[in-house]
Amino acid sequence: MSFLRLRARRPLVRNYQKHAMRLCPALQVLCAGLVVWIGGVLPVSSATRNVFLLYDERLDLPGLAALDADLVGTLTSDSADRIDVYREEMDLSRYGSDDSYKVLLRDFLRAKYAGKKIDVAVSILGPALEFLLDHGDAIFPGTPIVFCGIDRKEFGDRSLPPHVRGVLVKREFAPTLQLALRLHPQTKRVVVVAGTSDFDTRLLDQAKQEFRIYEDRLAFTYLTGPPLQQLLVELSQLTPQTIVLFTTFFQDGAGQPFVPHNVMQRVSAAASVPVYGFTDQYLGRGILGGSLYSFSAQGAEAAKLVLQLLADPKHSQPSLLEPTTNKVLFDWRQMQRWGISESSLPVGSEIRFHDLTVWEQYRAQIVVLFTVLLVQAALISWLVYEYRRRNRAEVLARNSMSELTHMNRVATAGELSASIAHEVNQPLTGIVARVGAARRWLAAEKPDLNKVRAALDQIETAGLRASDIITNVKSMFQRDTQDRSAIDVNKLIWTVMDLVYIDLRKHQIELKTELSDQLPPVLGNRVQLQQVILNLVMNAIDAMRSVQPRVLSIKTALNGRDGVHISIADTGIGIDPSNLDQIFKPLFTTKEHGMGMGLSICRSIVESHNGRIWLSAGPERGSIFQLALPTNGRET
Repeated sequence: MSFLRLRARRPLVRNYQKHAMRLCPALQVLCAGLVVWIGGVLPVSSATRNVFLLYDERLDLPGLAALDADLVGTLTSDSADRIDVYREEMDLSRYGSDDSYKVLLRDFLRAKYAGKKIDVAVSILGPALEFLLDHGDAIFPGTPIVFCGIDRKEFGDRSLPPHVRGVLVKREFAPTLQLALRLHPQTKRVVVVAGTSDFDTRLLDQAKQEFRIYEDRLAFTYLTGPPLQQLLVELSQLTPQTIVLFTTFFQDGAGQPFVPHNVMQRVSAAASVPVYGFTDQYLGRGILGGSLYSFSAQGAEAAKLVLQLLADPKHSQPSLLEPTTNKVLFDWRQMQRWGISESSLPVGSEIRFHDLTVWEQYRAQIVVLFTVLLVQAALISWLVYEYRRRNRAEVLARNSMSELTHMNRVATAGELSASIAHEVNQPLTGIVARVGAARRWLAAEKPDLNKVRAALDQIETAGLRASDIITNVKSMFQRDTQDRSAIDVNKLIWTVMDLVYIDLRKHQIELKTELSDQLPPVLGNRVQLQQVILNLVMNAIDAMRSVQPRVLSIKTALNGRDGVHISIADTGIGIDPSNLDQIFKPLFTTKEHGMGMGLSICRSIVESHNGRIWLSAGPERGSIFQLALPTNGRET
């Protein structure tokens, strides 16, 4: 079956092959176009470009190291191609610059790079360029040259070949001297420190040319001949009204090679007057400042020229570039050393190595801290103000409550006036009657002294009774004091009962008491607590005027959690359940002529004693007022 199916398909295969052969030329054209399109869209694989760097000195010199970092960094970051960098150091300050050394170096480099295709050769500083101009064709035939770090004045009348391009540095010495004279207007002498190497001498010659316009008013001394140690001694003995200018120092008068940066630091430490320089690589190493040119910026500019050559070697462009890189820079630490203020500096000056003050370092944190402190101070002031205002309000409230409490007691005393008068009248009537009897007994022929003594005893008892009543009434008219003492609650209740005894009899109210004899004393104000009990008892009497039977029940007990517990229950008309939440609020009353302050005063007094008061309905009818008073002043 499979064989038959295969044979049946063969005509279809043959037809497909015929169509494919007819379409083959068209497919070839389409594929070719696709390849061209993909080639235009996809990036061309990057090639490796070789760049040769020649330095006249060692790369461990800080200035050349900074230039190299900017040069190589710009090359590798801005190029789409891979850049291989080859560095060589002539080290002229240590090996000399005679022709025999240069010939040996030429032969060495030609042998070393014989099999390497160098795309661009870069020379840093004048000696390196001179070497490539003299021997570059022997080492790298036909290779374009880019240079940097050379002043235009170094060329003189010499013309450059067409394959040489470069970045010129504008070395200027006069602007720094002019700046120093502005900051030290009393200057009479200028000491110029320089080395004796070829490079040192070239820079010094240029500086002398620029200083000639100042020679009519300043005395110039050029310290180049003595060994470094002797030079430092001379610098330490300079008199005031003198400044020092430092150019460069690769070799001292004794032929000893040095690193200029190290010499600069020693010169600054030894000099008894300020030291100024001309390049930014010395800033931070001892110079006070100056109009400084940037050595490292030369490297970045040279790298841009190299990239242009690599991208289009035939592109027309200026052969010499002279970017402006000079800046007026100062070292803040040296300014402090020589007493130079920021206000005396020219406009546009840049100060580096500034030791930031605490304010400059932590300005944001200090602002936040002071803001927080101000907010806290304002909040504390507001709280103190509110505390004092609250205290004044509490004092006023206490005074107002004291007045209301006193008025309440006076009003209650008014209600009890008839009963009080009756209570006082009874012992007074008894006293009068017993005095008359005693007189009769004394007027008899044989006075009955025993009866007289008994009458006097009764008179004394009645007098004490009247005195107690008057004392209790008098206390109701006194104003409150905040004095507190230990109070016997049961005794306090009986004192109140003595005051209302007549009212209880008048309204035929039965009094039931269950007073525990194990009660500890309560710390409180006797007058205020007496008023609470009296107000509650008077309310109970009023509630039972229209009902029968009339029973007033007073109980005391000791509760471990609440302290002393007092219960005053009546069989009156009771309280509407809807009024239970308002019963203790000021100005609320269910009486026709009530003030609505009695129960509110009771609650205030009880709470001021760290106690609590509440109301509940009686088991059948009436109301039960309950109080809990702590025995040691703690809250219940």
